[in-house]
Amino acid sequence: MENARILVVDDDPDILVAAKLLLRRHFATIDTTTMPQQIPKLFESHRYDAVLLDMNFALGQRSGEEGLEWLANILQLDPHASVILITGYSDVETAVGAIKTGACDFVAKPWQNERLIATVSSAVELHRSKSEAATVKSRNRELVASTEKSADLVGSSAPMQRVFQMITRAAPTDANVLILGENGTGKEVVAREIHRQSSRSGEVFVSIDLGSISESLFESELFGHKKGAFTDAKENRIGRIQAANGGTLFLDEIGNLPLHLQTKLLTVIEQREVRPVGGNKAVPFDVRLVCATNVPLSSLTNEDVFRQDLLYRINTVEIKVPALKGRLDDLPALLEHFIGINARKYNVARKRVSAGALARLQAYGWPGNIRELRHAVERATIMSVGEALEIEDFSFAPGKPEQAVGGLAFESFNLENVERKIVETVLEKHAGNISHAAKELGITRTSLYRRIEKHGL
Repeated sequence: MENARILVVDDDPDILVAAKLLLRRHFATIDTTTMPQQIPKLFESHRYDAVLLDMNFALGQRSGEEGLEWLANILQLDPHASVILITGYSDVETAVGAIKTGACDFVAKPWQNERLIATVSSAVELHRSKSEAATVKSRNRELVASTEKSADLVGSSAPMQRVFQMITRAAPTDANVLILGENGTGKEVVAREIHRQSSRSGEVFVSIDLGSISESLFESELFGHKKGAFTDAKENRIGRIQAANGGTLFLDEIGNLPLHLQTKLLTVIEQREVRPVGGNKAVPFDVRLVCATNVPLSSLTNEDVFRQDLLYRINTVEIKVPALKGRLDDLPALLEHFIGINARKYNVARKRVSAGALARLQAYGWPGNIRELRHAVERATIMSVGEALEIEDFSFAPGKPEQAVGGLAFESFNLENVERKIVETVLEKHAGNISHAAKELGITRTSLYRRIEKHGL
């Protein structure tokens, strides 16, 4: 509270002196006035973290109407203002009613010093929380606007039309959505599009990569913590779930979450409340849940890998994002899209892709999917010196013929790539049945799970 600024408005100079002497020991700046008519001018000059406002100013006035009028004026000046009404005992009922119209609390004359300090401190925290939330929402609206202009959700192929249809049907509801797809296919872009088309589009979109959070920090990151809960907890911190309150929570790579953490996440989703680490009070939240994973659904249905009750919770609606190799009809449109983005980014002329380069790009396997394509086009935009983007401008050799072995085609004999291709082929052959696939590969189910995770299948 060291830098908090408080305004006290009361027609009794003695009240102002008493309030200032008490409050200045706890807050940085205390402004006072006996004339509420000065409030607009004071708000033009300063930002107040809390306002103490008397309910009656005119001599003999006891209705509290003046206080209510000035409360309304203050909330017009600052919609997030924390206003505490100063009341006589006879005005308590009116003050309680005023809380419904925007006041955050009231104190009765003569006040208890400890209660006044606690009430003002809470009001300051409330004002700052509201201001921060408003800033987040504003930034999110800007992000949504920019995403609409540059999102990578481009394509008219049959697989993408199915994705668009699923988004259109699911987005207006609050149903939980599970997005499946390989790495780099644009699962987060799909999640953002669901948010954009939802009734929560004006609220925040919070993305969490569960694969990047260490197990020791999982609860602190998602649920928040209280000051002193552990060695480095030097202040209270809300978790990502609370930060997403009112908006959309996107949990990426949920399929890689260890079973014991899945249990904790399930409890929170079911109860719709979080308990910060080191806290005693559960905090309710309201979010639209969207999850994504590159783990095949066939693996998620295995109880040794993923809790089935959690799976039922998160996949009310299921959207499969196709790999780029399965939607090559969209390649020309995607190239045009990324060329335009990078031409603006680097302030260069927009170039076309030569016919020869396009043919070679369409023959490439695109193991990195849309992400790889985006990076390839960015590199080509930077390196190109001619009127068109040629195959030499890209960062790989797309025309390299695949090498066939035992009926399988490989882009190279790199052992990692060969293993991935074989595992992927056998899984497809057995429709994701882990037992049958492991038997054909001559390995245990556990070994197969490790390889699936290793290669992101």
